[in-house]
Formats: sequence, C-alpha cells, structure tokens
Amino acid sequence: VYKRQQMKMIKIHRDQRGITLIEMLAVVVLIGLLTGGITATISQVLTINTRASNHMVAVRQVQQVSDRLSKDVPQAEVVVPDNGPSGLPLTLTWEDYETEDSYNVIYDLEGNTLLRSESVNNGDPIVSAVAEYIDPDPEKTNCDWKIGEKVLIFTVTATVGGESETRGVYKIKPRPGPL
Repeated sequence: VYKRQQMKMIKIHRDQRGITLIEMLAVVVLIGLLTGGITATISQVLTINTRASNHMVAVRQVQQVSDRLSKDVPQAEVVVPDNGPSGLPLTLTWEDYETEDSYNVIYDLEGNTLLRSESVNNGDPIVSAVAEYIDPDPEKTNCDWKIGEKVLIFTVTATVGGESETRGVYKIKPRPGPL
C-alpha cells in the first residue's frame, strides 16, 4: 500500500509542470513595460497640468495689471513715465472733481512685483502689490507716453515656472486735462 501511494505521488509530480525561467523573464519584462508606460503617462499628465496652471497664473497676473491701469489712467490729468528704458516708475496725478482730493499714484517694479503707491492730498502713501511674476526686462515690461496722441502704451510680461504671457500693448487715454 505504501509503495503504491509513493508511486502515485511520484506520478503526480512527474505530470505537473513548473514555470520555466524564460516564462518568468517574459512576465517580468511585460510587467516592466506596463509599469513604464503607466509611469510615463502619469508623468506627462502632471507636467501638462503644471504647465497649464503656470500659464493661467501668468495670464491672471497680466490681467490684474490691465484692470488696475484701466481704472487709474483714464482719471489721470498728468502722466509722467520715467526717462529710463522701462518708463517705470510711472506717475499719475489727478484731482477728484467732486471731493477736490488730489491723487498721486506711482507704479513701480520691485524685483518681480509691480507695486502701486497711492497718496491722497500728499498724505502717507498706501502701497499695494498689483501683480507678481512680472518680468523686469525693459524689453518685456515697459510703458511709454505718446505726447502727441495723449495715450499711454503699457506692455507687461509675466513669467511663472517657465511659462510666459505678454499682454499689451495696452493703449489707455487719460481724461482731458493740462497734459
């Protein structure tokens, strides 16, 4: 009886097949290819999302400059850009006809931040950041006052994580006055 069981077990082992080394290598290679493909896809999706996000931040920063300038410049009676290559700091002055308050607003770049300084009736200035990530290169961010046309031309570039957005040329006419 014992010999028969032993023979049966031997027979069972002989009939069973194991995995060969080549089959095992093929499975490992396939898993590696699938993992590499999935990793590359995820990496590409994350890179595209980061680039899109950086571009949207740059667009928003440039829009903020446009929004702020489009409120201040039309009120200005006097527009005085700096004589340097960028035209900044830019000084705008006007008087409010209703309150008779006089306003002095200065736009200037400090590093990559465009600042707006507002003083009412020659009081202490209130400084606020208009936009960040502004490219300080005078070729990319600048303003120019066209005396004959009485128009301010403002070009601004924001760069976030290698993604840039240039807007301008904003052409804004101030209100009529002693320009």
